[in-house]
Amino acid sequence: MTYQSAHEEVHFVNRSGWLRAAVLGANDGIVSISALIVGVAVANPSAEAVFIAGAAGLAAGAMSMAAGEYVSVSSQSDIEGADIAREAQALRETPAEEEAELASIWESRGLSPATAALVARELTEADALGAHVRDELGLSEVHSANPLQAAFASGLTFTLAGAVPMVAALVSPAETVAVVVTVTTLLALAVLGALGAWAGGAKLLRPTLRVVFWGGAAMAVTAAIGKLFGVAV
Repeated sequence: MTYQSAHEEVHFVNRSGWLRAAVLGANDGIVSISALIVGVAVANPSAEAVFIAGAAGLAAGAMSMAAGEYVSVSSQSDIEGADIAREAQALRETPAEEEAELASIWESRGLSPATAALVARELTEADALGAHVRDELGLSEVHSANPLQAAFASGLTFTLAGAVPMVAALVSPAETVAVVVTVTTLLALAVLGALGAWAGGAKLLRPTLRVVFWGGAAMAVTAAIGKLFGVAV
């Protein structure tokens, strides 16, 4: 039987997988490339140095983000698969104990012992493994790990967002690269924070301020390093 809601509802939790990777990739793209450019520009504001640093950072960062997301989410997927396999084995070897465990879960949620036992019995008869995966392990189709989706979202948004400070650096005069990139980046981070909050159905102010603050801190650190050592970092 297919689940049908009694009324139309808008939920954002089904976006959590790709949205997390997308926001992470975009934020890292803006912060990493802008921080790199600012650090280099403070030490050596020539257009060639800025372009090489930005282009290298953009290419390496996008691949790193995509590979990192794929590996980390694949590890999560492997863990989930191993847990599901153990549940399937337990259901084959000790079905009565597993049903009692399922009943205790529902009882802990507020059902009476008799009702909890009835729910566990009917869920076991309908789909024992699915019931344990959902109620015991807390896994669902919405929350299940998707390595390719996470890698694509992270790598793509890193590239697109990282291009913003890169373009700002290329079109600005050499003596004002650091200032222009800093201002552009802070504005881009504010937009990113607001978009991420909006896409997730959250209030805008706190996520926006959080993204802007940490991005500004990263640029300040790299600018200080570039100023201190006077070399490209």
